Amino acid sequence: MEALEIKTIFSLTFFGYPIPITETVVISWIVMFILIIGSLVITRKLKEIPSGPQALVETGVESLNNFAKNQFGSFSKHLGPYLGSLFLFLLLANIIGVVSPVELKFFGREFIPPFMIRPPTRDINFTAALAVISIALVLICGFAARGFAGWFKQLLHPLPLMLPFNIMDYGTRLVSLSLRLFGNILGGFVLMSMIEQLFPIGLPMVFSLYFDFFDGLMQAGIFVFLTSIYISEAVKIHEE
Repeated sequence: MEALEIKTIFSLTFFGYPIPITETVVISWIVMFILIIGSLVITRKLKEIPSGPQALVETGVESLNNFAKNQFGSFSKHLGPYLGSLFLFLLLANIIGVVSPVELKFFGREFIPPFMIRPPTRDINFTAALAVISIALVLICGFAARGFAGWFKQLLHPLPLMLPFNIMDYGTRLVSLSLRLFGNILGGFVLMSMIEQLFPIGLPMVFSLYFDFFDGLMQAGIFVFLTSIYISEAVKIHEE
């Protein structure tokens, strides 16, 4: 299926080795650009007494800070902004496909768009990279909170026999994070592609409310929530 293909937009040469820049990379850059421009616009003229969008943003930031403080304690100063940025990045990456032009075949006429915008989260490389970052952050925070000796001791809990299983747990979390996000977004993308081919007018807009917006919001929330749980477990000292 052509819609599942990850296309290479252009290539860069580094020390004689070609580095393919795929549509996943390009759309990820676009998502980051939108978030950066949006943050600059929202924070351009801040007021001491917030109103309108500023009040909404400050309420969200305060809720995020309170959540991070309860989950991570002294680590919340750094982890709160990261999780908030990760959620916005994933949300926009999941739903950006709604602004893509679609191919239409209607009454013998055909419209082929010059380009397509597909969610980068349908690429397993993208979701796996985010999962690696999350698990790496879990390990780093665990070392910082417990020290290497304390972190290794936790691997022996509740019995030394559990050491290989506790180590494997990091691998299963990595696979779970990457495949859950990838599978759900790819599945929704394939279904929407099929609906657009069968019923190009009207019906895709209805199903898009779920497969693009609701599912995109839910999957972004699940990924961030699971990441926060894993980090919280790593920074909280186990009560013997």
